Amino acid sequence: MIILGLTSSPKPPGRPPTKDMVWVPGGTFIMGADHYYAEEAPAHQVGVNSFWIDKYLVTNSQFLKFVKTTGYVTFAERPVNPDNYPGARLELLQPSSCVFVKPDRPVDRGNHYNWWFYIAGADWRHPEGPGSSIKGRENHPVVHVTYEDVVAYAQWIGKDIPTEAEWEFAAWGGRENAEFAWGDELHPKGKMMANTWQGEFPWENLKTDGYEGTSPVGAFPPNGYGLYDMIGNTWEWTVDWYQEHHQIKTDSCCGIVVNPRGGDREASYDPQMPDVKIPRKVIKGGSFLCAPSYCRRYRPAARMAEPIDTSTSHLGFRLIVRPASMS
Repeated sequence: MIILGLTSSPKPPGRPPTKDMVWVPGGTFIMGADHYYAEEAPAHQVGVNSFWIDKYLVTNSQFLKFVKTTGYVTFAERPVNPDNYPGARLELLQPSSCVFVKPDRPVDRGNHYNWWFYIAGADWRHPEGPGSSIKGRENHPVVHVTYEDVVAYAQWIGKDIPTEAEWEFAAWGGRENAEFAWGDELHPKGKMMANTWQGEFPWENLKTDGYEGTSPVGAFPPNGYGLYDMIGNTWEWTVDWYQEHHQIKTDSCCGIVVNPRGGDREASYDPQMPDVKIPRKVIKGGSFLCAPSYCRRYRPAARMAEPIDTSTSHLGFRLIVRPASMS
């Protein structure tokens, strides 16, 4: 069936734009899920054009090259304008970022402030705050980057941030109708397929997969397209404004939405915080903090909303290139 607006090709139109990019052939797939978290529903058929995507998450060493070349200073390294955050505590206006700190005993899982803390001096160079560094973690994904930081890096290197649909299509790796990107078992035959949490979250990390926090990119098996860490390790930014799927207005051909671009900026504000007008983007993929006991978001359909001014110790990114004829 010919689908209006859909351009897909199994073969790439030449060499990769940069080293370590993979061709994703495009096509149709079932986006979202009906049986997990409400924000993933409804499952619906979507088409995406072909594109190139980074094989790996952007690493600390790659981000360091960007910073050395441009002199860029990330959002977490800058003082915050108090006019943008009326009533905020003084300590939250200092250069800081959001860091996961593992409790030493069981805590109320209904309150995420039991393990998330804004730490002054935490940033991409100092992932756990002052005294920490990325030495020995050069090949780990860069974290503590806001959406603004990702845009700056993408513009510098000449790539784009993926849409949620592009990201999710790539994460499936050509597979469909499974619970996980690799099949229906989280750990098939006991094999660790991604960097996630083992044990009782957030106070017990058994480290069965070998890692307490982030892991080097490529440490776990690739998916069917040859992409690494699409699931686990760190969440990943997308370009789409956050709205629940059923709220997004789209035009479709034959019931198939082609190249959807998410919701509206104004509709992405957190309805639970009506006085805070900070727009949110969709993030995908789950992280090393996702656990069966707390957050089963280590699946391609899983999604969360992230304020564009927020950086954390479990959020990174990868980029894409859309061929000019398919943009």
